[in-house]
Amino acid sequence: MTSYDVPDELEVESDGPVRIVRLNRPDHLNATNHELHKGLAGLFPQIDADDEARAVVLTGNGRAFSAGGDFSYLDELATDAERRKETLAHGRQIVTGMVACRVPIVAAVNGPAVGLGCSLVALSDIVFMAESAHLADPHVAIGLVAADGGPVTWPLLISLQLAKEYALTGDRIPATRAAAIGLVNHVCPDGEVFDQALACAQRISALPRRAVEDTKRVLNMHLERAVLATLDFALSAEDRSFVSPELRANIDRFLAKNGGEEKGSA
Repeated sequence: MTSYDVPDELEVESDGPVRIVRLNRPDHLNATNHELHKGLAGLFPQIDADDEARAVVLTGNGRAFSAGGDFSYLDELATDAERRKETLAHGRQIVTGMVACRVPIVAAVNGPAVGLGCSLVALSDIVFMAESAHLADPHVAIGLVAADGGPVTWPLLISLQLAKEYALTGDRIPATRAAAIGLVNHVCPDGEVFDQALACAQRISALPRRAVEDTKRVLNMHLERAVLATLDFALSAEDRSFVSPELRANIDRFLAKNGGEEKGSA
């Protein structure tokens, strides 16, 4: 397997032509910090360049897929303009990297997928979800513009009305509801979600390579147009929202309640 340059917050292993990627902050429910976010930004171009890779399984270590963003990380982004600029650039790279990746990405949503976790699910090609898991994009609820993932891709996956409802309210979407409206492909017993996702990835990896990759490209041209039409405005708007008084109040309230402890927003 090609050697991957990733931080400790990500694990990449090989199962034949399948690359298994695990978000690796289990003690923090795989909540996003700077290292994980930066690692994801650099990951998908490496997968794309891995000539032996034919499919990817994306999952989380521990009991969550990814429980949103650390409030301490959000605090850093709200107060440090240079770090925020860097992070927004990484956010763009995550979205465009997943959309352009030649290798099909199969998500194994083993637990809550919130914020960036929800975005990673929305940008995956096929999604298997544990029956106890849920999706949620709480950006707006805490005072941020929802710039990537759901608002960019959901209108292609579900009705525009439903996309608006879940993006604007941040309501949780249980697994069965997510499957019913088209956000995920399959709901599985909790203990089977990874195995089912891996079996799907292995099946795809055994199919004719050029046919798989070009077919994914044809399908994702629709998604790429939507991404390129909206992403720059969305990221600029999210940048502005990081200095909103509503976000500041929510960060202060959370940090005071939890003593500054890093925790996700699930």
